[in-house]
Parts: sequence; structure tokens; C-alpha cells
Amino acid sequence: MKRILAGVALAILMIPAAVAEKQPCAVPGNDNSFLGIETIRLWPGEAPQAKGASCEDVPTLTIFEPIRDHANGSAVLVFPGGGYAGLSGNLEGTQIAAWFTARGFRAFVLSYRLSSHGYILPVPLLDARRAIQTVRARARDYHIDPSRIVVIGFSAGGHLAALAGTQFVPGDPHAEDPIERVSSRPDYLVLGYPWIGGITTDTRHLSYCKLFNIMDRCEELRKAYSPDLFVTKETPPTFLYHTFNDETVPVEQPLRFYEALVKAGVPSEMHIFANGTHGSGLGRGDAALDQWPTLMEAWLRAQGLLTPSPAVTGAGGR
Repeated sequence: MKRILAGVALAILMIPAAVAEKQPCAVPGNDNSFLGIETIRLWPGEAPQAKGASCEDVPTLTIFEPIRDHANGSAVLVFPGGGYAGLSGNLEGTQIAAWFTARGFRAFVLSYRLSSHGYILPVPLLDARRAIQTVRARARDYHIDPSRIVVIGFSAGGHLAALAGTQFVPGDPHAEDPIERVSSRPDYLVLGYPWIGGITTDTRHLSYCKLFNIMDRCEELRKAYSPDLFVTKETPPTFLYHTFNDETVPVEQPLRFYEALVKAGVPSEMHIFANGTHGSGLGRGDAALDQWPTLMEAWLRAQGLLTPSPAVTGAGGR
């Protein structure tokens, strides 16, 4: 019962307040350029399956420049969590971007469309794929190596990141849109307390189907969008972390994904900490859990992502 209440409480907190009237969304361009921050639309016009033109209908990427003279040519796309009902944009967005830019990455935080606004899967996955393709297609503009793209996601964002890493699309060389000519496959995955098994009829824990009142479609969606069912040898090398006493997403869920990675022969690393609540971000004062970013940094270094890419020159930065 304690786990049920924790999941329900989190779900309620994550659902944004309704607005009386939708307003057209004007995405800023260089309003924050002095901070080295820019926000762009994923599609120049209406996004696929858009229900309107308000902010919740417009998926975006917010771009954070690396520190000048410290850029290494690596890129990270950050997928915040929020149960597909909201976006934890600070804890699991800007804070994560700042951690990576301090280490030479160019960071991109994705604002994907939410199921609380009627965008049931696969729409968030369409946004995730487009985001990765955008970064790869514009690698020269962003001064990054197109083979050094990391996707990091937390909670529901971790589920989405895992989907992006297991259900990617190849580029279409004949597409009119140059962004669609490149692959949406991430080169590396980092998953923080990912909601891997969230599409379930089991309501003892937080359930995507229960949360959005689509229990009648749950089995169909589970089979189509459970990342652990789609792991292959092509799934990117992965770093995962979770906590044993997470009462919102039980540790068994990411363990299923890790076991699938092992069976597929995908080089992976997983850390399970004894204590820590769901939604810990970079850390909340626990002496053990707060070491996870240090472990991730060692893993990134082992992949060669912290050293300058020989394929990139003039990497820019603020």
C-alpha cells in the first residue's frame, strides 16, 4: 500500500494545472544567447500528429553550449522525467545539461509532447527520434562528432531514452528533409531510475495505463513500447543506475532491461544503491547515492567521450 500511495502522490504532483485558454506558442530563438542557451522547434512547422499550435503541441530542443576552449565534440540529449504528465526540467534537465557542459559536451534538453495533453505513445518517441536526428544532421553546425551522441533520461525520460535506443530508425537517403536522412540511433545510453516497466496493468506501482485511463489498450501498448522486449546487439552501450528502495519504480524493472542487454551482448554497466528515493537527480545528500555521477563520468571517460574528438575542430562554446 505504501508503494501505491507513493506512486499516486507522485503522479498527482506531476500533472500540470489546466489552463483556461490555450495560447499560441512562440518558441524563443536567442533570448538567452548571453547564457549560451537557445531553444529551437524540432519541426519548422506543425509537428506530426499535433493537436494544435500551443506550447504543449510544440516539441523543442534547448541547446546549452560547452565552456569555451573546453569543448570535446561530444553531445548529450537530456530527456527529463515526469511520468509523461509533466517535465522535471530543472532537476532532470538544466542541472544535467550543466553537469555535461562543464565537461565539454554540447547539451540538448528535449521538451517532448506529453500524454497528459493527449499525446499517447508513440508520439513522445517520434519527438525523441527527431531530436537525435536533428543533432546528428546538424553535427557540423553544432561542432560535434555525429558518432558521439549520448542520450540520458530519468524515470519516464529513461523509458523514452531506452525506447529511442531500442526502436531507432535508419536514415532515408532519399528524404527531402535532410534531418530524416540520418539515423536516430543514439551512440550511448545513460538511464537514471528508468520507468522501464511503466506500461502495465499492475497498479501496485505507478502505471502509465492507469494514469492516463487507457487500461483497455494497455496490453497492446505494453507489447509495442516496453524497451526490454526490443533489445538487440544493435542497442547502444548503456550505463544504468537505480536504488533498491525506490517505491515508485521497483528495481526489478531496470534489472529486466539490464538482463536483456547482457543476453544481447551489449556492453553495459549497472549500479544499484541501497538507499534513495525516486527522482534523486544528481543527488540529494546520500553519501553513497551521490557518487553515481562520478561513476558515470568514469564510464564516459572509458568510452573516450571526455577527450577531444579528432573529427571536430573549432568546437566553440561560451
